[in-house]
Amino acid sequence: MRRLRHMMSLPEVGILMPLVVFAAIFQTLSPSFLHPDSMAAMLRGMAFVGVIGVGQTLLMVAGEIDLSVGAVAGLSAVASAWLMKEAGCPVAVGVAGGMLVGAAMGAINGVVTVALRIPAFIATLGMLYIARGLNYLLCKGYPVYPLPASLKAFGGAEPLGLSWAFLVFVVLVVAGDFMLRTTVPGRMIYAVGGNREVARIAGIPTGMVKGACFVLTGMLAGLAGMLLMAQINVGQPEIGVGWELDVIAAVVIGGVSLFGGVGTVAGTFFGLLLMQVVRSGLVVTGVNTHWQTVATGVIMISAVGIDGRRWRSSP
Repeated sequence: MRRLRHMMSLPEVGILMPLVVFAAIFQTLSPSFLHPDSMAAMLRGMAFVGVIGVGQTLLMVAGEIDLSVGAVAGLSAVASAWLMKEAGCPVAVGVAGGMLVGAAMGAINGVVTVALRIPAFIATLGMLYIARGLNYLLCKGYPVYPLPASLKAFGGAEPLGLSWAFLVFVVLVVAGDFMLRTTVPGRMIYAVGGNREVARIAGIPTGMVKGACFVLTGMLAGLAGMLLMAQINVGQPEIGVGWELDVIAAVVIGGVSLFGGVGTVAGTFFGLLLMQVVRSGLVVTGVNTHWQTVATGVIMISAVGIDGRRWRSSP
């Protein structure tokens, strides 16, 4: 009984309940909704935003936010494709270059936010425009292709009927959730997001913690962009457009507080899965696709409202 009460108190349970309800409703309306092929397609579709969501979760728990992740994903993908196509670099060098670009954008966000004390909302919104502009300058607005055959084989593979991108996402979720819940760096992130001044007095390098979260978020944004690049086998400058909104929606729906100090990576996973179930369910039941966006907004506002009420009622 004690174990059951503990399980019911977990924040992820609040996401699982509507997830099960929505899945049951859509399965009733469309018996093919939970077909293995449909479920595999849903899981594959959430991988790219999900990879970024792992980093965004850590960053928002630390009390900051990154609005530039979609543009950074696109810039990293195009930079990686340019290195492989135009510079003739091996795939490994191209991938490393894309990751480095993402990390550099994240580091700049961290410096501007932490050292210059410019609010993250403004700093990362500015970076969104910078990264998107550099993206189009690098590729002159045209897709970069063809890419190496080995990259195409990786992107087109379907291990376990899913994709390498989704498996990478799952590994990151497990590692990120473990780190955040059980390790010293994870406790430091919670402390910084919960009360920065108290964390500073306790000897925690708050600026370093936030900066590291910015860098990690940028790296994972770059990784997500390159995973999609591998799947479509082209360095498309439009990669990542709109991802920042989906990432933030998934993280907030997953229970991460906008005030910092609260949330888990597992919660983000289920939040993203809930979004994907609702979107796919509306498609298979023949609802106008624009209602997907409306539904995401309603769910997000509800999640933020619940979070705000919990915050106001906390001692």
